[in-house]
Amino acid sequence: MQAAKIILGVLVAVLPGATAQAQAPQRGQAQVQASTPQPFRDCGDCPEMVTLPGGAFTMGVPPGEEEREGVPENLRGRSVPTVRVTIAPGLAMATRTVTRRQFAVFVNETGFEPGQSCWTFVNSGTTYEYVERQGLNWREPGFPQGDDHPVVCVNWEDATAYATWLAHRTGKPYRLPSEAEWEYAARAGTTTARFWGDVTASACQYANVADLTLASALNLDRRPQFTFRCNDRYVFTAPVGSFRPNGFGLYDMLGNVWQWTADCLNPNLEGQRADGVARTTGDCLTRSMRGGSWSHLPWYVRAGNRVRGTTVDRFVFGGIRVVRDR
Repeated sequence: MQAAKIILGVLVAVLPGATAQAQAPQRGQAQVQASTPQPFRDCGDCPEMVTLPGGAFTMGVPPGEEEREGVPENLRGRSVPTVRVTIAPGLAMATRTVTRRQFAVFVNETGFEPGQSCWTFVNSGTTYEYVERQGLNWREPGFPQGDDHPVVCVNWEDATAYATWLAHRTGKPYRLPSEAEWEYAARAGTTTARFWGDVTASACQYANVADLTLASALNLDRRPQFTFRCNDRYVFTAPVGSFRPNGFGLYDMLGNVWQWTADCLNPNLEGQRADGVARTTGDCLTRSMRGGSWSHLPWYVRAGNRVRGTTVDRFVFGGIRVVRDR
């Protein structure tokens, strides 16, 4: 076992959850075209998709959010300056993250096999840390999963390979989402830190997060800065779609597993394109991840939060969501 700090430069510790009502849209939120699209699949084993309405939104976090959420000072400023972005109509996004069953079809048909090591969370009793452990993989991540759970221990290269295979299999333009597309979909017309609002106590209705269930099972710190103050009933990953969807009909946009995006890593949003296309300049050996997970502190689980992972590293809390281009 090789102990080290997690390569996701912002992932430091882990912990628990909460309960309440989603806040109604507020003035100044994203301008989104009204739509009630029906989900569809391009094949029986393909992810269920939904076409997103086109619209404009403000990408990034407003002044005061990071201070209010308790983001460490040295990790602030990654989601600024805010940028007005327009997402054109016709983009479809998976309603759920890719499941173990769906990923198994890809592996069985192609012979592609992700590596045999994965970064995992370890509680030493006095500190929380992440270590890269040999022998962990998408089939055996170190905790029980069903076929309807999100696939984990897949790196950016694995996620890209899956999307490329899906495109070839269906003849449709599948790929990973850009950061802007992901954030637009996660916000679903809202401007609060989370699509259900700014109240962390509501989290367990909408997401599998580091909650009191996790804290009790793994004897973690229950203080509010470390845990959502609710019970979501899951210690590790939950079956995809177990919680309430956001306004676009998307499940688990926050919590459960971090989701890879297409963008090369940039230190902040300076230079973000107004059309939402992925940035292909910057540190392309490192990519942006979005959404938070079952094991991360409340301040991580926000629509505007950006973290990083190298393209070759796999995590027990990292998975895949795809989009289908227009």
